[in-house]
Amino acid sequence: MTELPALSGQVALVTGASRGIGYGVAEALVARGDRVCITGRNEEALKEAVDKLGADRVIGVAGKAHDLEHQAAAVERTMEAFGRVDHLVNNAGTNPVFGPIADLDLDVARKVFETNVVSALGFAQRTWHAWQKDNGGTIVNIASVAGLSASPFIGAYGVSKAAMINLTVQLAHEFAPKVRVNAIAPAVVKTKFAQALYEGREAEAAAAYPLARLGVPSDIGGTTAFLTSEQSAWITGQTLVVDGGIFLNAGVG
Repeated sequence: MTELPALSGQVALVTGASRGIGYGVAEALVARGDRVCITGRNEEALKEAVDKLGADRVIGVAGKAHDLEHQAAAVERTMEAFGRVDHLVNNAGTNPVFGPIADLDLDVARKVFETNVVSALGFAQRTWHAWQKDNGGTIVNIASVAGLSASPFIGAYGVSKAAMINLTVQLAHEFAPKVRVNAIAPAVVKTKFAQALYEGREAEAAAAYPLARLGVPSDIGGTTAFLTSEQSAWITGQTLVVDGGIFLNAGVG
């Protein structure tokens, strides 16, 4: 970044942010003046992301989201580097299998839940005890429209995102009034993670959306910036659907 805004005094931890939605979220938070810790599995990709976002305001901690030692290290490094962690964005996720849920390998199902749900709870627990319990803040869980309806061929992913939505409600109830907890449920966003859902047929896929396009990471970044700001100070326990209007097609007529 060539010109950085004045510091906001706020600090965010964004998981799975070396690329895609997570990077878009980190970019939006840095753009308003936050200092940010980003995580990701690939150390080299993480370093590139830090350099692009601005190494004087962004740090990276490499590791797997479901690993307890990595969770501890990410929160500890954020506290050491910036002295606080106001906002947690649980974006890290996986969807390693496509196919009928009737034939799903249960070990794969466990991996999906470990990464998509249990890791989000682990990070929430750690940021709560490290800072938010006494000082307040926000948590945003990146869920999916797959968690709100049947999702053919990505059933395990959809079930895990439904669990994440309910986790949002549970955390919002327990962490109130200090911490607001909300979720975002995107439809298809143009990232490497979702490429299989539109690759080679983007125009056809986009035609199904009333807004005539697929999402981009900045769409989710902007929504996250809102949910972690004072503009949303009376919102908690909610799941905000950001889907280009695709759910409108479920209506009559």
